[in-house]
Amino acid sequence: METIVFDKENNQSLALEDNNQIGECQFEVKDNAWYITHTGVRPEFGGRGIAKKLVLKVIEEARKTHSKIVPICSYAAKMMIDNPDYKDVLK
Repeated sequence: METIVFDKENNQSLALEDNNQIGECQFEVKDNAWYITHTGVRPEFGGRGIAKKLVLKVIEEARKTHSKIVPICSYAAKMMIDNPDYKDVLK
């Protein structure tokens, strides 16, 4: 079972299994918004919903700081755009 953590210092959420990084969702902060630039999971861990959990962790942290998100990476964009659940954080 993976653990999802938020690494504020490096602007990313990480998926860890047995203390090994198996995925990440990275963002850049500019213009008072968080630009999600990359979401990836190692292929052998695919199909477990880890990428979604990584993006959800970034969304959760953005909400805590009242930050807006611009989903640049294709996965985050597909997940967030046109989804009313994330309307409050989309820029």
